[in-house]
Amino acid sequence: MKIAVISDLHLGAGDKADGFGHDDTDFLRFLRFLEGNFERVVLLGDIWETLQSRRLGSARQELSVAQETHPEIAKRFQRPRYHYIHGNHDLVAGALGVPDELFIEADGVRLLFTHGHQNDPLLQRRQWISDLGVWLGGWIRRVGLGAFYRLCAKIDEARGGLSLDGTRCAFQRWAVGEATRREADIVVTGHTHLAARTEHGSRLFLNSGSCSEGQLSFLSIDTRFNEYAVNYGY
Repeated sequence: MKIAVISDLHLGAGDKADGFGHDDTDFLRFLRFLEGNFERVVLLGDIWETLQSRRLGSARQELSVAQETHPEIAKRFQRPRYHYIHGNHDLVAGALGVPDELFIEADGVRLLFTHGHQNDPLLQRRQWISDLGVWLGGWIRRVGLGAFYRLCAKIDEARGGLSLDGTRCAFQRWAVGEATRREADIVVTGHTHLAARTEHGSRLFLNSGSCSEGQLSFLSIDTRFNEYAVNYGY
């Protein structure tokens, strides 16, 4: 089976806090490319930005606003080829029936897809603090303090123990542990915005990176030929 994975689009309300960074028409061209070359397209969380609203605690309304701001992309995602898994920035979609993981077995390969926010102890124990920080980040962007926002993002990255080095990355160790527990051969994540392909013994860790801030990375998976790659652009 040929599967493409994209994540962390952060499609928002179209104001200065909207971190998508792509022209919708250009991005639709990219989606057509994926549809033409893959049997499934997995949307692996943080597809919609619902936490950086102008008013705190209005995630469900913000989801509707984001989808109305990007209507053609929202419509595209309703097609049967797409499989949507929510993350923490679009957690509200879980209340609307969107799952937080996907398990696929194809050609004898077992794949676990999960956004990865489940590894964050702050989100698990004090979600309101995390949500408040994201909301404040939206206002930091609105008032034009982009450099400060990027600094805060780097600090958060360090807090999460993120690294492209699989021997040092706490996030990768957690994900591979989940794969071991669930008897999956491959674990596929988003969340970190760090695209990666790392072998951990008999298991493979993949991260789709990000399609926000004008970036364009995706995973290509071909279980029939055992080909798994990180791609930038198309």
